[in-house]
Formats: sequence, structure tokens, C-alpha cells
Amino acid sequence: VQLQASGGGLVQAGGSLTLSCAASGSTFSRFSMAWYRQPSEKPRELVASIHSDGGTMYTDDVKGRFTISRDNTKNRMYLQMNSLKPEDTAVYLCYTRVVINAVEYDYWGQGTLVTVSS
Repeated sequence: VQLQASGGGLVQAGGSLTLSCAASGSTFSRFSMAWYRQPSEKPRELVASIHSDGGTMYTDDVKGRFTISRDNTKNRMYLQMNSLKPEDTAVYLCYTRVVINAVEYDYWGQGTLVTVSS
């Protein structure tokens, strides 16, 4: 499995961006996916996750502003980010955990930088 994140950029506070994560491999639809972010010199944190059946979870900081979605026919996951704040500035990474024969494999995309100016 390979993950490729894209869509980051520079945006003013209050603006919007949509991130995309393209996944290779035929197992995409079977497993949960997630977006993490890592601000400069801070730990990586979970932003949102989406189960294979479409169920979603968000960290409190982004509830009501971000929407995670997936298109299993295109092997893609998205993160629609609205009402962006300077504190949303971070490298955003897509992630999945694949379980094969009871063995867990973690996969990370390379990250895309989101910068929100005040």
C-alpha cells in the first residue's frame, strides 16, 4: 500500500482547503483511514478517521469545520477543511492500518503542508 497526500497550500484564516489522499492497492476499501497532522516542533495528532463503512470520528478542535470522506471506487480519501485557523497550520498526513493474517501494517503518506495566515 502506498499513500500520496496532496492539496495543501497557503490560505488566509477563515478560508478553505481540500486535501486528498490517493491509495494504491486493492485493500483500500476494507480498512479504516485517517488524517493526522503535525505542527512544527509538536507531536503528531489525530485529526479525523473514517471507517470502511463510512463511520467518522473527529478531534474536538476540528468538529464542525472539517469533513472527512472517502471514495472507495477511486481509492481516495478527502479532508474538506473550512473556517481554517492559524492553529490548523501543520503538515497533514494520511494513514491506514492494514491487517493481513492477524499482522498489522501501518502506512503513512508523505504529508502535505497547510499554512493558515492570520
